[in-house]
Amino acid sequence: MKPNIAFVTGGYSAEAEISYKSALTIEKNVDTDKYNVFKIDISPKGWFYEANGQKLTVDRNDFSLTIDGKKIKFDAVLIGIHGTPGEDGRLQGYFDLTGLPYTSCDSATSALTFNKRYTVAVAAFAGINVAKSVHIFKHSPVTPDQILAQLSLPVFVKPNNGGSSIGMSKVNEAKDLAGALEKAFKEDDQILVEEFIAGREFTIGVFKSTKGIITLPITEVKSKKDFFDYEAKYQGLSEEVTPAQVDEAIAEKVRSTAKRIYELFNCRGVVRIDFIYNEAKQAVYMLEINTVPGQSEASIVPQQVRAMGWTLKEFYSALIEDALVRKLTS
Repeated sequence: MKPNIAFVTGGYSAEAEISYKSALTIEKNVDTDKYNVFKIDISPKGWFYEANGQKLTVDRNDFSLTIDGKKIKFDAVLIGIHGTPGEDGRLQGYFDLTGLPYTSCDSATSALTFNKRYTVAVAAFAGINVAKSVHIFKHSPVTPDQILAQLSLPVFVKPNNGGSSIGMSKVNEAKDLAGALEKAFKEDDQILVEEFIAGREFTIGVFKSTKGIITLPITEVKSKKDFFDYEAKYQGLSEEVTPAQVDEAIAEKVRSTAKRIYELFNCRGVVRIDFIYNEAKQAVYMLEINTVPGQSEASIVPQQVRAMGWTLKEFYSALIEDALVRKLTS
């Protein structure tokens, strides 16, 4: 019998659009010879599975489907939701309660890494280089002058929770900081303001298979804009070189730091970790951890998988098999 795999997409945030783009790639490349795959759309309108013109509601009591009078239960969940509730630990906690293994980090790690400030705080505590930053809450306003008393320009202003660079700004002059704060607060009630670190931007996928932790080839990101924002990521305004053309000594610093971070945060499945390499200090600085990295045609992890010599079918099978092994051993 082939395992039943629930592939979840959608979400409750602005990142749902990215989830659906990722879903197109994942659907084309999941090995349906090995698995019975059921795509389930999770959105504010409900949790649904569509087949043969029918829209069936998921039973949230045990995360099952009833199709033609037959109850379908799942062996594992392939998580493809960016943003809430698939990247912030909420779905992971639910699946833990229902006893279902899944292909992402657990609920604690997902919740922690979704909060950018807490992520860099934990990383810094463990000796990982991070940018100096200020954490701001909407209910406790801070003036631009108070921020700039602690940080030096230029700075990045970003929603503390969320991804895809939505609501993010780079501020070069003090007069522009108030507008950047307002923009970020439209996306979240918490903001992270970080000092700019000069250097080359690298990003690397790391995943756990039944054979252990594997680092993917490194990508260097060269934005055609002032920084790697939403348009640069998803509308072709960046150059992504995979594998990165970089000295092996620097590449090894990125790989070893990425693997250390993966282990430090007790990650599972595939994550993508973003870095800046500062030439002056010859040091790698962690920017953030993406626990459900994009899988669309424009996304970086699929580029890295191909550069490693794997097909996406092999890659998604490795993620699913790792989750299924956890079910057998739990």
